[in-house]
Amino acid sequence: MSLKTANDLNIEMVCKNLLCGGTAGMVSKTSVAPLDRVKILLQAHNKHHASHGVFSGLKHIFKNEGPFALYKGNGAQMVRIFPYAATQFTSFEIYKRYLDGVFGETSHIDKFIAGAGAGLTSVALTYPLDTIRARLAFQVTGEHVYTGIAHAATTIFREEGGWRALYRGFTPTLAGMVPYAGLSFFCFEYLKYGCMKYLPDWTTRPCEKNTGGLVLSVPAKLICGGLAGAGAQSVSYPLDVTRRRMQLAMMNPDTHHFAKGMFSTLARIYKDHGIVRGLYRGMSINYMRAIPMVAVSFSTYELCKQLLNLDTGIKVSVG
Repeated sequence: MSLKTANDLNIEMVCKNLLCGGTAGMVSKTSVAPLDRVKILLQAHNKHHASHGVFSGLKHIFKNEGPFALYKGNGAQMVRIFPYAATQFTSFEIYKRYLDGVFGETSHIDKFIAGAGAGLTSVALTYPLDTIRARLAFQVTGEHVYTGIAHAATTIFREEGGWRALYRGFTPTLAGMVPYAGLSFFCFEYLKYGCMKYLPDWTTRPCEKNTGGLVLSVPAKLICGGLAGAGAQSVSYPLDVTRRRMQLAMMNPDTHHFAKGMFSTLARIYKDHGIVRGLYRGMSINYMRAIPMVAVSFSTYELCKQLLNLDTGIKVSVG
């Protein structure tokens, strides 16, 4: 029987991590797709949803466009989210490994830097698909501009300025990704460590591989992931609104001024609508989607790692 080399094992581990990350992203995004669509419609002040809240928006879509319209744009989302989440989680594992111990054995700063770097890496590779998904989700039945992913991509590229149009809103995305991804991974890893150290009887179970290490229980994974998502979204949300307004600016002549740049868009949103109804518009629905989404994402990723024998548990000294 031939022995695997270290390189073979590394390649195998990377492939498994990519599969775990991509699966986690698809499961988590599909679970909140209806809320995601309503959030986009509210963020960009769609005229059909100008007076709607979360539940009235969902009801309006269901009644006027049908149940499947709640998942409009989710096909493009799946095309985007698998490579995005796969790259993000795998990059985090790689960056975390290289930064391990750089800031001290007990510090978690390396998790923030690794998470921020992973977020920047993944969003740079997949951003055009996010623009396309947002355009498709923003459409209302009877007023379609695009017929699908390929048509949206070619139309934007041909009529709005090539690759630059597909990356419109990229600057605020990068600016928002550092606190969002950094805090998401930092908070999850910090809470995970805290649960294992201080609440092992309530939140952990022995690893099935019998290594002596502990892994979080599913409820604990969900709670840690949800809290991580809530904290990260609270900080980065205004930049997410800015990104959406820039991505959707060219779909309506009245909003073309949002395509100029990040700072002018931020200032215009604040001037026109203020903080609560502008920079944080849709925040309530964002909590409703972000908390379960991040919870499901981290939980699915950790479970997939355990199924593929990538997670052998963590040994933490109690006390």
